Amino acid sequence: MEIPLADLPQVLPRHVAIIMDGNGRWARKRHLPREAGHFAGMNAVRETVRAACDMGLGNLTLFAFSSENWKRPKAEVGALMGLFRTYFRSDMDELVERNVRMRIIGHRGRVAGDIHQMILDSESRTAQNTGLNLTFAFDYGAQEEIAATARELARAAAEGRLDPETITTDLFASRLFTSALPEPDLVIRTSGERRLSNFMLWQSAYAELLFVDTLWPDFGRAELLKALQSFAGRDRRFGAVNSEAVA
Repeated sequence: MEIPLADLPQVLPRHVAIIMDGNGRWARKRHLPREAGHFAGMNAVRETVRAACDMGLGNLTLFAFSSENWKRPKAEVGALMGLFRTYFRSDMDELVERNVRMRIIGHRGRVAGDIHQMILDSESRTAQNTGLNLTFAFDYGAQEEIAATARELARAAAEGRLDPETITTDLFASRLFTSALPEPDLVIRTSGERRLSNFMLWQSAYAELLFVDTLWPDFGRAELLKALQSFAGRDRRFGAVNSEAVA
């Protein structure tokens, strides 16, 4: 379904990040195994990525698998890894056709070798694309990311390669996984939960947060459009006051 241009806000966020939540509850409501919810969630990823391309978004980041998700039952983790393999194998041609550039952020050392290679191949194959920047946060945790960056800077300072007095917020941000991306303007969480759950804690300092009750498998084109329309109505001041308030 095409998006009527009249329905799109004139000002779009540069970067939309989504915490995809609710697969398990979606399945439970239908008396299905959790794996069925994850499969439906993968279809929602496809629909949302297609919509983001059609709407002209520049950057979309999806929280696919957290560093804490390894604690889930082995069968569920195995099913999730199987879905990642399926996505990499089945959707790359379409992403290339749509001029999407794919990136993966997170810890890469804990996944199976074939998934690691798929990540490298997908990034390499789409590296020259100039459309939507699609980022998957995979085996990702914001606290772990921040701690790793602090260790890197501390090590450089201890070795004399960095003056601690030169460490600024911009320098710190340049060492994060997301250094190549603008900070998210809009962070959406589905399923009705109202927390960030260790997702992009540094990067979301001034992001607009939108919590929607829709379970992730039911999220798609219409829900993304509503989110963009909601964002367009926000008053973003970044700690300052607007001109009308001081006039």
